[in-house]
Amino acid sequence: METRRLLWLMALLFSLVLLVQYIELPYGYVLSSFLSFTKSRSNSAKTNHARDSSVNITSSSDEHVVRNKSSTPELAPVQHGYNVSIPKYISSKNSSSVDLQLTNAAPTNTKKKDRNSQTTIPQVANMVLNNEKPKKIAQSDLSASVNSSFVNGTSSKMRRRFKGPPSRVVPMSEMNHMLTESRLSFRSVKPRWPSEVDKELLNARTQIESAQIVETSPHIDVSVYRNFSSFLRSYDLMEKTLKIYVYAEGEKPVFHQPELSGIYASEGWFMKQLEENKHFITKNPQKAHLFYLPFSSHLLQQTLYVPNSHSRKNLVRYLSNYLKTITKKHPFWNRTDGADHFLAACHDWVLYIHVCVCVYVCFLFCLCLYVSILMKQAPAETSRIMKNCIRALCNADVSEGFHFSKDVSIPETYVRHPTNPLKDIGGKPPSQRKILAFFAGKLHGYLRPILLNHWENKDPDMKISGKLQGLKGNLTYIEYMKSSKYCISAKGYEAYTPRVVEAIFYECVPVIISDNFVPPFFETLNWESFAVFVMEKDIPNLKNILLAIPKKRYVEMQERVRGVQKHFLWHRSPVKYDVFHMILHSVWYNRVFQMTDG
Repeated sequence: METRRLLWLMALLFSLVLLVQYIELPYGYVLSSFLSFTKSRSNSAKTNHARDSSVNITSSSDEHVVRNKSSTPELAPVQHGYNVSIPKYISSKNSSSVDLQLTNAAPTNTKKKDRNSQTTIPQVANMVLNNEKPKKIAQSDLSASVNSSFVNGTSSKMRRRFKGPPSRVVPMSEMNHMLTESRLSFRSVKPRWPSEVDKELLNARTQIESAQIVETSPHIDVSVYRNFSSFLRSYDLMEKTLKIYVYAEGEKPVFHQPELSGIYASEGWFMKQLEENKHFITKNPQKAHLFYLPFSSHLLQQTLYVPNSHSRKNLVRYLSNYLKTITKKHPFWNRTDGADHFLAACHDWVLYIHVCVCVYVCFLFCLCLYVSILMKQAPAETSRIMKNCIRALCNADVSEGFHFSKDVSIPETYVRHPTNPLKDIGGKPPSQRKILAFFAGKLHGYLRPILLNHWENKDPDMKISGKLQGLKGNLTYIEYMKSSKYCISAKGYEAYTPRVVEAIFYECVPVIISDNFVPPFFETLNWESFAVFVMEKDIPNLKNILLAIPKKRYVEMQERVRGVQKHFLWHRSPVKYDVFHMILHSVWYNRVFQMTDG
């Protein structure tokens, strides 16, 4: 009797805590730290939710050659033969978040205000780094703090949480180690009943691990891959073996209606090309190695989000009901607790929704536990229903719970011309690229104001500015990309940005400034061979870092960018090794290496 009463009290207390957090914390920051089951083990308990990304200014060795000698070939270490030692120019005291107080005065009255009572964007940048709180932002600088991701300008009256630098930075070298460690230690949920597809996946893993060594290729520099041999074998097996079942459930526009333009286009193009694909799709779920949840995170937000409201309860309920439908109607999710299911999402809200769906179901579980104790029945196994699902995310951020060996990072692609996604591709050869570094964009987030504060109009070699005005006679954004040696990809509100893919599209060497960002296809590509990673604290020394790269090294990196370009391109119909197949391969590869004999 005492045991029953104790269990009842624990269930009730737990459900109340979850309910209070769910209702009172619309952004879910405390919520996601409270339920940190998706976080990797190396993440600090105090890791803030700034959605920032990875980081190192180290480039890979010129002599790097991949070999397959171990039983886990994809774990071949990446050699780092080029390092830059950077002094600590910026205070290490990082502010986890700063709430900006926006002035509501009309623009015509701003001149009458005391300018000392307002805070400009450069001042905000310095305050963030020094762990201070700004007083007020000048009316002309409001755009730096408004969340532009809200639909149709409905956020103009809303305040955006001003997130500062992450409390802990994971350098690229540590990410490589985390990937290696997770591949050796990660174990997926053991299927509740056996299936032939499990044997096929295990057989594929054995063949990938014993792949024949390939050290060179006439078509590409193999240094751009972590392990070229295992990639070739894995990709070949994927084409021969992989079958995917797409759930027919779900109503438009959230489900089965791809969006093919804009910065969230990747999830739409992937949905469209997968649902139309006759090679990978199977109508027989018994033969499926993977199950696809065909929803658009962006259209979910557009369709269900209530303007001028922080609440996302309706989004959470919508997906929770969808999962409830497919788990009741089909047995496939229950066989692996969702470990062989995957989604592709480019909107950052999917991270919040993922956690909240788990909380919602967990709350229901607690109520079921309460009822089962009273009724002496076994509770339903609905706890943490989404935690095993493979997430293909554009916003791949270590500090936001990205889980190596389960989740995959996919590129955010800004498709300007849906009818011709390859329009304007390419750029000038290295000898004709006279601009050292280029960046232009809106002042989203805390980092871009810092970048502009240090480099805007400070050096003729560094073309760093806010949004280009498009004045007659000036170069366009695309022309700058095509004419620059290095293209800066500085994070905005979130860790990811389409500028990474834009740089590759226009054959410009990417310079990624986004602490804790996991770059796309991280398990396959050796990013340090063709991109430069600069830690956020090293922005003051950005030019020196770039000038320290020898000319020969730059030319080599630019050639490698051209080599990997094919992996980041959308075609009207999928072609071998394009971004559609690379996303599929990343999901396939992770699922294969989750399988064990035990």
